[in-house]
Parts: sequence; structure tokens; C-alpha cells
Amino acid sequence: MSESENPDEQFLLRADAHIHLANEQLKDASRDKVCASIMFAAARFDAWMNACDLQTSGQMATHRDEAIAYFVGQYRLMLEHHMDDYIANFTKYMGGDNSEG
Repeated sequence: MSESENPDEQFLLRADAHIHLANEQLKDASRDKVCASIMFAAARFDAWMNACDLQTSGQMATHRDEAIAYFVGQYRLMLEHHMDDYIANFTKYMGGDNSEG
């Protein structure tokens, strides 16, 4: 079971701290630039975290595809969850439907 499926008590507080930082950065950068920075930081941190569990670069290379599949799969599940939440609560979160057609 992944951390996101069985989080500790501080899970949402840590996530909210990252969101708060991103919102602060919106004062000086566009949404797409802040988003790109967040994804870059997450990828870099995940690569480091994966390396911490191994002893050599050879081991890391051997488990590279497995690690990438894990992180991409987890991100996909989280993104799907939040996209569905925004679809279901669009007016509440965004203040209007803004749908076309």
C-alpha cells in the first residue's frame, strides 16, 4: 500500500505546505512555470529517495524502470482522483461552470 493510500497524520499538512509555497510563487511566476517547477522538484526528490535505498548506481540502473513505473503510477492515481474531484466540484472550487456547449 502506498503512502498516499495510508498516510500518516502529517501527510496532508506536508502536502498543504507545498501547495502554500506554490501559491506564494504565483505572485512572481505564471501557473505553468510554478507547475513545471513543482513537477521538476518532485521528480528530483523521487530520484534521490530511490537512490537512498540502493548501494550502487548499477543497482539503481537495474531497478530504474520499476521505480519510474511506481512513481508514474502513483502520480496518475493522485491526478485522476483530484481531476475527478474538480469535475464533481467545479462550481464550488472555481466559482462557475465555464463549460462550453
